[in-house]
Amino acid sequence: MTARPANAHQARLLRLLRDGGPTSRARLGDRMDLSRSRLAVETDRLLETGLVVADGLAASRGGRRSHNIRLAPGLRFLGVDVGATSIDVAVTSAELEILGHLNQPMDVREGPVAVFEQVLAMAAKLRATGVAEGFDGAGIGVPGPVRFPEGVPVAPPIMPGWDGFPVREALSQELGCPVMVDNDVNLMAMGEQHAGVARSVQDFLCVKIGTGIGCGIVVGGEVYRGTTGSAGDIGHIQVESGPQKRQCACGNRGCLEAHFGGAALARDAEEAARCGRSPELAARLESAGRLSAADVAAAAAAGDTACLELIRAGGNRTGQVIAGLVSFFNPALVVIAGGVTGLGHTLLASIRTQVYRQSLPLATGNLPIVLGELGPVAGVTGAARLISDHLFAPA
Repeated sequence: MTARPANAHQARLLRLLRDGGPTSRARLGDRMDLSRSRLAVETDRLLETGLVVADGLAASRGGRRSHNIRLAPGLRFLGVDVGATSIDVAVTSAELEILGHLNQPMDVREGPVAVFEQVLAMAAKLRATGVAEGFDGAGIGVPGPVRFPEGVPVAPPIMPGWDGFPVREALSQELGCPVMVDNDVNLMAMGEQHAGVARSVQDFLCVKIGTGIGCGIVVGGEVYRGTTGSAGDIGHIQVESGPQKRQCACGNRGCLEAHFGGAALARDAEEAARCGRSPELAARLESAGRLSAADVAAAAAAGDTACLELIRAGGNRTGQVIAGLVSFFNPALVVIAGGVTGLGHTLLASIRTQVYRQSLPLATGNLPIVLGELGPVAGVTGAARLISDHLFAPA
């Protein structure tokens, strides 16, 4: 993709076509604050660039029939979601429809070189299926703070060896296309906004509970990243102040992430198994040698009391933090997403109880707190949205 929109009007036209699919000039005119003649000029200029193409006649609205236009069908975006324990890679169309998707286990602690070798191998495998000859742009999500303009991770607590690594520059050279990099939970929020449960709201929070815990903040339809890119790092808000507070990977004690999230939950589950509080977990530990959040979810679904207590305790702590966010931000929606959402409605109920109990009625009176819809493709959808936002902006 070499062409870029020449002005804000063209950029808005491209985003409307991305989010709404093929449509008529007349319907675009209904959405744009432009005269018919100016709209025709900007649309024709986009047709000349090849970013959009004609797509037949539109349905009649009375009088002369309008022509449909759509984004160029050959445009392809690569979405990459690097998690703490796995990688998701997907190819999307210009409208962000997923055309191919791969998932591979991978420990982010192996470092950026090993991780991106795997990413490139997965991208090549997708290309080989025929869904893309090349990529017009790529979006990358990583599970740590990112200095957004440069696309560089900064002191990420669960990503040893990644501090200062030039992700954007390195991947752009390898893929031969523009690359944008962001924190993974921001991209998950963008994915749910584009095609998931947050499609109809402009101000919402997306809380990801995975190995770590983070929050994507969307204000007026745009991700809010803060001055340096670290907004939403709620996993390191302190939830314990007494002698029970645990050491966190960030170096502090008592952080939410140290007491809940995938890593903390697995540790607590193994302790419950060894102490005899859960025969179900003990059997799973003996069989597999280790436990995960998925084991807790399965045991809880079977009625295991110890696992249900672990989930409720984690949900209570997370709900306390979210209650503070709700009182401060007053969102229209809270989305709970990430790998630990396999814990399901027991977790959701605990979070809701704390938020509705602690936040003011004006903030919670009409506040849905729901699980995300997109699951593992939320991050890659958001990654494709990130790079398309960049490319569909004036050069």
